[in-house]
Amino acid sequence: MQPIVRWFHQLGSPPTFDRFARRWSRVFHLAALPVLAFGLWQALFVVPADYQQGDSFRILFVHVPSAWMSLFVFALMALYAAIAMVWKIKICEVLAMACAPIGAGFTLVTLLTGSIWGRPMWGTWWDWDPRLTTELILLFLYFGVIGLYMAIEDRRNAARAAGLLAIVGVALLPVIRYSVDWWGSLHQGQTIRLFGPTTLDASMQLPLWLMVIGTKLWFVGSLLAKARADNLQREAGKDWVQRQLQGEA
Repeated sequence: MQPIVRWFHQLGSPPTFDRFARRWSRVFHLAALPVLAFGLWQALFVVPADYQQGDSFRILFVHVPSAWMSLFVFALMALYAAIAMVWKIKICEVLAMACAPIGAGFTLVTLLTGSIWGRPMWGTWWDWDPRLTTELILLFLYFGVIGLYMAIEDRRNAARAAGLLAIVGVALLPVIRYSVDWWGSLHQGQTIRLFGPTTLDASMQLPLWLMVIGTKLWFVGSLLAKARADNLQREAGKDWVQRQLQGEA
């Protein structure tokens, strides 16, 4: 146990994190590409058309993983922010703020793909449905975190203020999760469960889980790359950064 604790402690050092992120961001991005490519191929060309929705249902293979990631990334951002506030770990501040633009991207993809699917299914691009509305509020929360972080000049004070907003915003996540159950909703109920019976057809499960895994791998790679760039910007005046940049040149 002691070596693991020591490793995490060392990883909190900006130079050590930079070396870790430089190496592993590429690894995760490269690992994500074949998983996503195979998942999309299965979703588009192998899975049969749905008996009710036809081929339009195929958008769920992008929509569902993006929706899950929009919630997961926000929760992770709040966790990093809480750790940074309690233990004053600078790298956790960096990771929390790096989560925000990536999570906003996933949330935007969720809303766009949901609208594209909703047009033929519901007859409208948008409806003030509880699930759609709360997901839109989540996007605004992401924008709020990003805006607050950019508005304050001091990076550490900015990260603390934006991190506090992220922590408070976590209260929205269970509302999004259970909005379909709590209120009347056009949005379909839960069909995919990690634990318990899944009503999704077996032919659709493999490509969906491939896309879920692929998006998570891509997220980790993107998070490390974004956090590394922010870390280098924060530490720009340090000798180790100059040596690092000269070595890359």
